[in-house]
Amino acid sequence: MMEVFLSLAWVLASVLFISSLRGLSNQETARRGNSYGIVGMCVAVAAVIFGEKVSSQHLPVLIPAMVVGAALGTTLAKRVAMTAMPELVAILHSFVGLAAVLVGWAAYLDVDQSAGSHALLYGEIWTDVFIGSLTFTGSIVAFLKLRGTLSGRPLLLPARHLLNVLSVLACVVLSLSFIWQTGLDRTLALAVMTGIAGLLGLHLVAAIGGADMPVVVSMLNSYSGWTASAAGFMLENDLLIITGALVGSSGAILSYIMCRAMNRSIWSVIFGGFGGEAPAPSSTASAPVGEVLATTIEELANELMSAKKVIIVPGYGMAVARAQHAVRQLADLLRERGATARFAIHPVAGRLPGHMNVLLAEASVPYDVVLEMDEINDDFPSTDVVLVIGANDIVNPSAQTDPASPIAGMPVLEVWKARRVVVLKRSRASGYAGVDNPLFYHEATRMLFADARDGMEKLVAKLK
Repeated sequence: MMEVFLSLAWVLASVLFISSLRGLSNQETARRGNSYGIVGMCVAVAAVIFGEKVSSQHLPVLIPAMVVGAALGTTLAKRVAMTAMPELVAILHSFVGLAAVLVGWAAYLDVDQSAGSHALLYGEIWTDVFIGSLTFTGSIVAFLKLRGTLSGRPLLLPARHLLNVLSVLACVVLSLSFIWQTGLDRTLALAVMTGIAGLLGLHLVAAIGGADMPVVVSMLNSYSGWTASAAGFMLENDLLIITGALVGSSGAILSYIMCRAMNRSIWSVIFGGFGGEAPAPSSTASAPVGEVLATTIEELANELMSAKKVIIVPGYGMAVARAQHAVRQLADLLRERGATARFAIHPVAGRLPGHMNVLLAEASVPYDVVLEMDEINDDFPSTDVVLVIGANDIVNPSAQTDPASPIAGMPVLEVWKARRVVVLKRSRASGYAGVDNPLFYHEATRMLFADARDGMEKLVAKLK
């Protein structure tokens, strides 16, 4: 009877998790998708608690641990601002990696080595601990970089690729000793491999610069999924295998999509360094020509009053200033005056996939006016005013005009084709890629130097 209950619970939870991913793929169904995931996790936890492997003597330890974890998670979710969400996601991935390492070691210590060969089980333990250790340390470095504790510049050690290859080969050699007990003692081999994998995770993420951090977060999400799947094989838990495979594959697909949006090779993101040092000036493209022309709140308000079509391009500067609510008020005012006000979202805007979408949804911006780059790029030539708020690299024309630029070939929002472009920034500082932006010197561009939130609030007041 218990086996039937567990089988039904695994199937139900799996269906709910798949439905959750499907719901999260669209803004309008994301809330429902999140609810599916919550219910699925509750079903999975209940199945584990009432399963055969958990007895009454485990509950005094298990229940308090769950309560403490739930309390910490709820507190973090309520206190962490949306601008800090990327580093929160990174540190949560580190928890998954650490849990995998601890579970892997526990499974190894629980094996009855006198009962004969366990080569398959040892292989599963090795895979789980290797990926878990790499994910744990890599996620910590990503967290510190996103938080600003560590510099966003890539750590480019001499022969870094060779170091990575040698580290992987060392782990493979140690796996032979661990699985078939050739050479080193099993415990020593597993311990050394855990340390090497941890150092490899540190080096891999340290070698990645600020411009690629959205992809790094997505890749770490994929790693955590594959870690969970490996743990599922080790623990003979079908649901963990399915859930881990869903998370791992979806994270890998998202990483690939983001790399394609940046015209980057996913291998160069994982093993390379980008976004740290300012690149050398291009020999094939001339320096930006013209002068930067500033505008004022009053001038911008007058232009918006007469505009019929307006597109707003949000960037990380909007997130830092928490200006999304003022931006939504601006869009509402424009629509009340009969203008068309829409939002253009670049796939890698912000520091997390979907960062801008979540911020706008938090401010109750209607989903139907939030369009992805491919949906809205052709509309810029017929647009009266484009308002760029805290974005830089994603609206940089040098991606199309300078073959030597680090962002060359990266699809960008072609805002310079509009009749008027207003860039709201605190300064002319470059973005994560460290590249000067010719958009600032374009004849149709005006710069509004202000904090995003303060500038938007003053603009809304002026329009009212």
